Amino acid sequence: MEKIDRSYLRYLRYTVQWGIFFFLVYAGYKFYLFVEHFTYAETLTPAPETILSMRPPSVEGFLPIGALMALKLWLTTGIFDRIHPAGLVIFTAAVSMALLLKKSFCGWICPVGALSDTVWKLGRKIFGRNFILKPYADYPLRSLKYALLLFFVYVIVIKMPPDAILHFLEGDYYKIADVKMLYFFTMMTTTTLISLSLLFIFSLFIKNFWCRYLCPYGALLGILSLCSPLKITRNKDACIDCGKCAKNCPSLLPVDRKIRIHSPECTGCLTCVSHCPAKGALDMAFTKNSIMNPLVFAILIAGLFFGAVAIGKITDRWNSAVTYEEYKRIIPQTSMLEHP
Repeated sequence: MEKIDRSYLRYLRYTVQWGIFFFLVYAGYKFYLFVEHFTYAETLTPAPETILSMRPPSVEGFLPIGALMALKLWLTTGIFDRIHPAGLVIFTAAVSMALLLKKSFCGWICPVGALSDTVWKLGRKIFGRNFILKPYADYPLRSLKYALLLFFVYVIVIKMPPDAILHFLEGDYYKIADVKMLYFFTMMTTTTLISLSLLFIFSLFIKNFWCRYLCPYGALLGILSLCSPLKITRNKDACIDCGKCAKNCPSLLPVDRKIRIHSPECTGCLTCVSHCPAKGALDMAFTKNSIMNPLVFAILIAGLFFGAVAIGKITDRWNSAVTYEEYKRIIPQTSMLEHP
């Protein structure tokens, strides 16, 4: 048996994930300054164009529900969301990645996934282990994210007509939905603080608690990823049955007992592949005899995501059309705006 070391795949993924994470932290800080300007607009007087250029469109990636509404509007009427176009671009990129490259948005791009991955590793370091729920608890809990997804699909995709979506997307509430998201973290209520604290505690003990049990975004991408032609594939003739793939899988999949991983829980993170010591035993592949080089897989992930962003910028579907005057009028009223 020829041994191989592909641990570099993990470090490559960490580099991509944390690079995006820290970029978003910086973007969040810029967005905070942007919003603060309108809070104290009487005392700060830079040119409106300068202020608008401070707003980073990437923060719209945290508005997936609005992006789902915008996607339906675009597909049914051809109208592309002008209020939060970057959110629709990012959402479309994530969906495309799921259809082609497994749930790789979750495994390589999502900053929440990077945080979740870090928290359970911290828990393992503190307590010496992570806990795995028994099937009678695990399966019902996993159904929660799909129940949430079904709710949003029913309300938005099935019930909400395009004209109602357009009315909502053009309204004051949606124009500052990103500001409300900022205030969710900077002006936490007691309920929010308790909820996030419990989520953190559960995540210390259980791998990827949020992603595994509660994230409807991940549920959608997981279902779509079943259509991906690429799957983690095990060659049982080359496999040495060491079990390292299953032991290290963050999604707790029985990789060592399957030939092809079809599960919607697989994020395409390649953690199992990076730990496999036997050459030719485990790869991302179209079929058993059609293997994809893991570096090519990583390049395709980055290329598809950042390519979508580049296309959005080139086609002028990245920056919001909300004007300085609209922000100046609406942001001071944020706390009073209710969902229509």
